[in-house]
Amino acid sequence: MSIDLIITIVKVIIPISLFFVWVVRYENIVQEFKNDFQYPSWLRDLTGVLKLSCATMMLSSSIELQEIGLFGITALMSFAVVTHLRIGSTPRKMLPSITLLLLSLMVLYLG
Repeated sequence: MSIDLIITIVKVIIPISLFFVWVVRYENIVQEFKNDFQYPSWLRDLTGVLKLSCATMMLSSSIELQEIGLFGITALMSFAVVTHLRIGSTPRKMLPSITLLLLSLMVLYLG
């Protein structure tokens, strides 16, 4: 399997994962932001809009939009990891954020 194919697959996996978490499992996000992170609902909603917007950009045919989306996801996942570290989340709860951060960094580095 070529590196280009792997990067293409990862560029699809990241947006699908974000869509699943922020749309399909939205109630979990609501509970995490309220109970675990103790962040306001406006920040949760802004985070969701930014993540879904960046994920959509990653699916664009425009290389420039893909890169903007990828940088956005990388930044947002960095903040997510910091948040999990700040509240002392278990490794299991941190795994999705760390995985998406590492995948984003891999695509930025290799893509």
